[in-house]
Amino acid sequence: MALRRGFKAEAKRLALDVREEMGIGVFAPLDPYALADLYGIEVHDLSHPSLPRDAVRHFTGPAAASFSGALVSVGRGAVIIENHVHETNRRRSTIAHEMAHVLLEHDFGVLLTDGEQCRSSSSDLELEAAELSGELLLPCDAARTAAFRGWTDTSVARYFRISRSMARWRLNTTAARRIARCTKAKWREPVPANVC
Repeated sequence: MALRRGFKAEAKRLALDVREEMGIGVFAPLDPYALADLYGIEVHDLSHPSLPRDAVRHFTGPAAASFSGALVSVGRGAVIIENHVHETNRRRSTIAHEMAHVLLEHDFGVLLTDGEQCRSSSSDLELEAAELSGELLLPCDAARTAAFRGWTDTSVARYFRISRSMARWRLNTTAARRIARCTKAKWREPVPANVC
């Protein structure tokens, strides 16, 4: 599976537009809960009283790893249900992913987020949502800046409030470290005397 041609550039532009709308720069951590609020999407966790108790016990107990969140259609709108027993950075990633579906205006019934992967009727939609959520949480330009500064996966994760695996994925998929390494190598090359 691959993203459709030109989607990465589209996701980059959309993420920058969203950050501008939220009043945050490219190198600032994005709060996915504030993004959901901005778009009128309510976020509820599994402790919501309207959810079946047996299902809640299942997904917060023995099957906690199998359910991170879902975007659920309600009338003309949607709500996000998140698994409140997951650690904060995983929950932030879940909300960003579900909001990516909203921003991309994906048609959906229920989209279930399972860890850092999702299940729905279309894996193409899931790839798009994963790419956009990554771009929202750690924009390409921010990943490259962090790579030039020599930040580790851990320092990137801590600053942007994402998981180390998300930080590593974004630093790799944006080629941030490779670009920083190649550029720094070129800077170290001696300049021939006759060039100036």
